[in-house]
Amino acid sequence: MQPTQRGVSRREFVKAAVAIGGSAALSACLERESPDLATGDPSSVPDRQHAWDEALPRDDHGNVRIPRHHVLLLVEYSETGVPDDDARETVEAAFRSLERAYPWSNEGLLFTAGYAPAYFDRYDAGPDGVALPAPTALAPFEDPELDEPDAVIHLTSDYGSVVLGAEQALVGERSTLNGVDVSGFGEVFDRVDKRTGFVGDGLPAENQDVDGIPDDEPVDEDAPLFMGFESGFEKNQASEDGVTIESGPFAGGTTQHLSKIRLHLDQWYNQDSRSQRVAKMFCPAHAEDDRVEGVGENLGDDNQVGDCVDDIEADAGSHGIVGHAQKNARARDEDDTPVLLRRDFDSTDDGAAGVHFLSLQSSVADFVATRAAMNGSDVSEESSVGTRLNNGILQYMTVQRRGNYLVPPRSSRALPRPSP
Repeated sequence: MQPTQRGVSRREFVKAAVAIGGSAALSACLERESPDLATGDPSSVPDRQHAWDEALPRDDHGNVRIPRHHVLLLVEYSETGVPDDDARETVEAAFRSLERAYPWSNEGLLFTAGYAPAYFDRYDAGPDGVALPAPTALAPFEDPELDEPDAVIHLTSDYGSVVLGAEQALVGERSTLNGVDVSGFGEVFDRVDKRTGFVGDGLPAENQDVDGIPDDEPVDEDAPLFMGFESGFEKNQASEDGVTIESGPFAGGTTQHLSKIRLHLDQWYNQDSRSQRVAKMFCPAHAEDDRVEGVGENLGDDNQVGDCVDDIEADAGSHGIVGHAQKNARARDEDDTPVLLRRDFDSTDDGAAGVHFLSLQSSVADFVATRAAMNGSDVSEESSVGTRLNNGILQYMTVQRRGNYLVPPRSSRALPRPSP
């Protein structure tokens, strides 16, 4: 990546523009990216909002690569009481106008709309057939603020100008996108928060001059995430079918958990050796056998920790370390299949290194169970491994916020009733 005349790469500039937002940022971003995009066709968009994989590229090993730029809009319904049909029509028209403006792909726009328990509190009952608990702390050592907006809109594209334009259209700051007339939410929603992020080779390295990362900028230029390793291996992810709600009024939807996490990587890079980082991210055997080359592309489509799962207790005793992936591999269904589909991405919101951890699952209970496995409390109670110290990557993270959402099928994505 060549720097621009101002010493800032295009990718770094686009990331900053997405975070800042506004018309000036969009104009500058369009000038830098100059995307030449086809328009979209709403009739070709799948009914499952979370059905992205067929529209996304895969790497040489078959791993799905989610888009590079992300915006999360947290919004509140502007009126008291339950939404009316006029509000639903306004919201649906806004979403469909985005689908007309851009193709459903990483080079266009992919998005979802999810609804929190607080939204359904407006009604006499929660979503029919879906357990949607209020968010809560999921470990004794965390004290997150709990997100309770009515909805969260997740916008993503390989082009920063696309997510910026989509955001501005939804909040009423832009009436055309990609040559197509678009409409926004009008007065239906009030924006209460905006979060941004990125994922993909080169982006973390180009944006590591933030709190939480050592000043010598140690993130590998090939790393897709700040912690320096590949993620999202195909065989360690649930499928879109696997996280889809199968029955009831919300069949075809899914549930979403969203955490805002602060990263503390000074020790990770300045004190831990490469071998320790591999052991903590994957498992001690990966470090001993030197199984991870570079950022881990050599692992292919599987992090290969399956053989480490039965060694957790032994590793805790002999090495005093257990791996993050090693612990999480215990959270599988009766068919030994992963239960979470992760679409998380890094962030420099608030000038600090962070992660917006976004996972999809058919039930929020699946996320809670996976988080319990990640906590490794059973291991720390019976070994020298600490509650957080040398317990995977827990010591390098602070969970700042948590939220749970229902992502309905597209047919009921606009202010859904509890039983649409």
